[in-house]
Amino acid sequence: MNDNFKDEAGEHWCGTQRQQVLAYLSSEGFESPNVGDWPAWHVAPVISVWAVESVELPGSIGWWAVSGDCPTDYTVCSGERHPRQALRDIGNRWQKAAVRWADGLPADGFGLRNAAQEGELAPLLLSRSRQFLTIAADDSNWE
Repeated sequence: MNDNFKDEAGEHWCGTQRQQVLAYLSSEGFESPNVGDWPAWHVAPVISVWAVESVELPGSIGWWAVSGDCPTDYTVCSGERHPRQALRDIGNRWQKAAVRWADGLPADGFGLRNAAQEGELAPLLLSRSRQFLTIAADDSNWE
């Protein structure tokens, strides 16, 4: 499923997504995050997964970040060092959060900057979480 969207429009989209990831990580407290020049995995213009260099182990992936037609988010890279891990981890976290928000409850360790919108955005986040988990589960996306 990793497309070859490397024409001018694709390069522009990927460059825009990289800038979005850099801005998001900086706003989350990452100091000068080192993000790959090209997504580790993507389907433009829907989703991109970015490798973010580890601070403790330079040259290694420390986090994965996602952006595209979804909220920009990140997760720690542990165990399986593959973009598939990122989609699974973030998809599971979003799914749990969306279910709690739909019930009017806060999500453990996860929230929006504007918590008043969590209930309203729960269905969209649940939809994206299912999309991430479906993509991650399908071996044909990772050939």
